[in-house]
Amino acid sequence: MQLNYETNTTSLYTDGMEDKIDLKGKLLPELEEIMVKWGEKSYRARQLMLWLYHKRVTDFEEITSFSKAFRKVLNEKAYVSHLKILDKIKSSLDDTTKYLFELDDGNKVESVLMYDRDRVTCCVSTQVGCAQGCAFCATGKSGFVRNLTASEIINQIMTIEAELGGGIRADGAVTPKVVTNVVLMGMGEPFANYEQVEKAVSLMNGAEGLMIAARKITISTSGLVPMIRKFTAKGTQIGLALSLNATDDKLRSRLMPVNRKYPIKDVLLACKEWALAVNRQLTVEYILIKNVNDSLTHAKELCKILHGIPSKVNLIAYNPVEGISFERPEPEKVEIFRQRLADSHFVAPVRISRGIDIAAACGQLRVKNQG
Repeated sequence: MQLNYETNTTSLYTDGMEDKIDLKGKLLPELEEIMVKWGEKSYRARQLMLWLYHKRVTDFEEITSFSKAFRKVLNEKAYVSHLKILDKIKSSLDDTTKYLFELDDGNKVESVLMYDRDRVTCCVSTQVGCAQGCAFCATGKSGFVRNLTASEIINQIMTIEAELGGGIRADGAVTPKVVTNVVLMGMGEPFANYEQVEKAVSLMNGAEGLMIAARKITISTSGLVPMIRKFTAKGTQIGLALSLNATDDKLRSRLMPVNRKYPIKDVLLACKEWALAVNRQLTVEYILIKNVNDSLTHAKELCKILHGIPSKVNLIAYNPVEGISFERPEPEKVEIFRQRLADSHFVAPVRISRGIDIAAACGQLRVKNQG
């Protein structure tokens, strides 16, 4: 077992892989350094990335543009990681599909594939479990285990696309790419795994990677202020979503313990700085929980605290989780809340709860699988 203390990431490999390098999850400069170390020209790194991410090879012998000698070196010193699909369930209501993946160390993470007209969105996880302890979330119930590596994050997308037949095959045949949008809103707090998430997003967006447009990738956070500011300093067009869910510190601290360290005022200031710096709207996620945060007074307060922040609000009626007492509000109450925001000129769609019949909320399938 190898422990990376810098990123709090544990890497466990199958038999015979302990001394080999996973070439997935490496950025171009990292691969260039590896290629030179192995006696090859640095340009081999870009060629290798195109084979890994565009042609989706998993066997080095398929890389016909490399010499047999170099392929032998790759087989001896490296491997291409992948994820095992442990379970898969598809909604009979809207075709939303939830995947449960098994990692090399036996841990499990989830991804969800959602369809909306011409968009196919993959919601990926960034950690095994979560340390944030949000009261309404199934993932928080199971606690935090470890961060995911960049390869484990991006492999969620690539494994789903391969399972559905998308991507560009090694034989050159082109099939439609399945995933058009990515949201890092699955298990875990992305900004608590900042370095690996940043690498994974770079590979999703990069020309040598999955080539998903920056504006079609969104990172969701519970409000880690220092990491929001670090993200802002990068100046990319990657989207930012804030899981807010309350309009005052007392309630938000009860629902989301992170608020005790980073209160609403500080979080919203950091998010406003991001929105103005990159000229994008902040996405505010607000889960409506019956008789907790769904009153007309809450709606008025939400308008007040978001005033002056370029933002839109995604309203989400609570998706029931087994073992958690919170309930879904009545549709009429959701509409009253939405209308109050609309009257204050906020774009505030009510997001349809995807896969409600298949326990598609974060962490539910993993908890069920673990008994």
